Formats: sequence, C-alpha cells, structure tokens
Amino acid sequence: MKRFLLLCMSLVFVFGIMAGCSSKESSGGDSGKDSKSGDEVVTLNFFQFKVEIADQLQAMIKEYEAENPNIKIKLETVGGGADYGAALKAKFASGEEPDIFNNGGFKELELWKEKLADLSGEPWVEHVLPIGKVPMTDADGKLYGMPVNLEGYGFVYNKDLFEKAGITEPPKTIDELKEAAKKLEAKKITPFSAGYGEWWVIGQHLLNIPFAQQEDPEKFIAGLYDGSEKFTDNEQFKQFKEVLDTELKYANDNPLTTDYNTQVTLFASGETAMLQQGNWTENMITEINPEINMGFLPIPISNDENANSLPVGVPNNWVLNKNSEHLEEAKAFLNWMVSSETGKRFITEEFAFIPAFDNIEPAGLGDLGTSILDYSKEEKTIPWTWFKWPDGANKEFAAAMQEYAAGKIDYDTMLERFQTSWDNLK
Repeated sequence: MKRFLLLCMSLVFVFGIMAGCSSKESSGGDSGKDSKSGDEVVTLNFFQFKVEIADQLQAMIKEYEAENPNIKIKLETVGGGADYGAALKAKFASGEEPDIFNNGGFKELELWKEKLADLSGEPWVEHVLPIGKVPMTDADGKLYGMPVNLEGYGFVYNKDLFEKAGITEPPKTIDELKEAAKKLEAKKITPFSAGYGEWWVIGQHLLNIPFAQQEDPEKFIAGLYDGSEKFTDNEQFKQFKEVLDTELKYANDNPLTTDYNTQVTLFASGETAMLQQGNWTENMITEINPEINMGFLPIPISNDENANSLPVGVPNNWVLNKNSEHLEEAKAFLNWMVSSETGKRFITEEFAFIPAFDNIEPAGLGDLGTSILDYSKEEKTIPWTWFKWPDGANKEFAAAMQEYAAGKIDYDTMLERFQTSWDNLK
C-alpha cells in the first residue's frame, strides 16, 4: 500500500510539472500562438496622448486586428489634463518602452532622436504635405515621424448665441472682440469659456499668439536664444495684455480651476459663447450637442490685418521606437493607417481630422475642420511656435499667467518671469 501511494504521489508530481511547463509556454507576454492560423501573435504597445480620439482609435485598432489576426495592439492614452511628456519619460525609464508613441518635432525631435526609427523610406512619405514634414525632418533630411493631422485653433464660437446677442459680423480685431463680449454679456450670455487650470491651454496655445504675430517669428525666437530680443521690450507681447484681460473679464466663474473637460462642456452645453480651443474638440462638443452651429474666430491682440488669422500646424507625430523587437510590424500599422480605405475613413470621418496627406480627401469634416480649411485656403494662418521653445518653458509660462490671472503679480512682472524662464531653460 505504501509503495502504491508513493507511486501515485510521484505521478501527480510529474504531471504537475508538465502542466506548469505547458502553462508557461502558452502564456508568453508579447507573443503567443493565434488559435486560427497557428502563427506567432505579436503585441504592439501604442502610447498616445490625444484623449479626444481614444475611443475612435481603439475602434480602428480592432479593425486592424480583424484584418491582421496575428497582431494585437495595446493602446494606452495619457493626455488632457495629464502630462504626456512626463509619462513617456517614465515609460522609458522603467523599461516599458512603447513601440509607437508621439513626438512634437523640432526641439522635441532633438531630445528623442536617439530613440526614433528613421522613416524616410516608408511608402507613405511621398504623400505627406510639405507642411507635414517640417517638424520631424532633421538637418540631414531624414524623416522621423508621420504627421497625425493638421489642426488649427482660435476662439470656437456659437453662431446662434452670437445672433441672439445681435452680433451680425464675426469679430476680427481686438476692439471688435471686446464689443462682441459686451453684447453677449448684455444678453446674460457668458462670453468666454476659459480653461486657465490647464497649463497647455494658456502657456502653450494662448501664449503662442504673440510669438506667431511677430513680423518674423523665427528671427524673434532666435533673438530670444542669443539675447538680442526681450519679452519686456516686444510690442506684440505688450499687446497680448488686451486679449488676456478681455477673456478673464468676460469669462466663466473660477477660470483658474477650470480644466479641459469642464471648459469644453460649458461651451458645448450652451453656457458660454466662445471657447479657446481647436478643432480637436469637435467630437466632444457634438456628442454633447449634435445640433450646435459653430465656427472659428481668431485670437486677436491688435487691430491690424494680421489679427484675423488662425494658428494652423501639425499638432504631433506618430513615431516608432527604433529598438522595438517588432519594428517592421509597427511600420506596417502606420502605413495601413494612411493607405487603407479603413484607415482613411477613420482619419476623416471618425477622428474628424484634417489629413496631412495628399492621398486622403478631407471628407466628412465638421464645422470646425471646415472652418480651418477655409482660413488655410485664404492664407489667413500663423504658425505654431512652441515646439521651438526651450523644454519646459510652456509650463513655467503658464504658472506666471496663472499668477497674473489670480491678481498676484502685474503684467510687467509676468513678462519678466517669461524672460527669466527662457534664460534659465535655453
């Protein structure tokens, strides 16, 4: 009996080891066997920041996985009020390097270049619009990123609320903007939805306006780097006070604690008439209010003709980790996004993007996308300059602007803070 029991226990032990080995073999982290084809399944880690298309992007990924059963794409989105740049650095520091991620280009390209795959030879490159190649092309002419789309921003405005307030012509200058705000307030309509709780809304997008309104933005920024230009001496930065004060005077309650979601929701629900944001908000706005009638106004700082222009550019780029074990699979996915009919449909109809490619028709754009195209066709655009600022300057600019909005410092002190931040970080 003892021998029999020992034999049984031995068999149980052996079978247990075999089962454990079998389990380990079938549960590999990034690869396994597809039950249908028997081929290895590759998992791509996709880390991106555009929260406004997170659901649509996940739906597109499911379409790709259905067409490519041996590929699985794990999507993670960090953006909105969260700091994507810090989260990306943390990913790399921890060894959890994504295969696909975002890069803004220019200074950001320089910071991350040693991690990025050269995409110059990819089939989609010939279809990228000239403006789409600029941020991610290095001095040697190599292209390291695929543009996500073209975007523009300004004051999104509710045309029906403007009509209700008796505003017959959209304001184009700072004086006209002030008059419009007064008329809206007289009709008990809050003019502005101000999101001063978000560093990027004010320290990046809003502050870009006096940079972009320079006679030569490139020369001005170069002057800030070599010391020949100063914020405190610059006419456009002196003018910037007017639009800043106007928005704060006619804004929603507590703009300093208003985050992105709240800011957009206030506008979409009809509680405010203007929203300082871009066409990336279109999906969120129309989900809340499908019948809204809206368009874009410029963010003017003066009364000259350049005031009536919108900042238009490439918001970001898809880049690939050159050290990825699955680099070729990641390249294939990017190519599919902009060459397949499914990918093109998602870019235009689901994401509501203005494509940065000449092989993708800008069909299905909403009010905001169409408005950006109209300004672009009329050549009433100014550049996005923040990718050329010193790393981290945008957050320090935002902190100074928040102090000014709170009444803790005066405007001249705010400009001095800008200068100190630039000099320390450049």
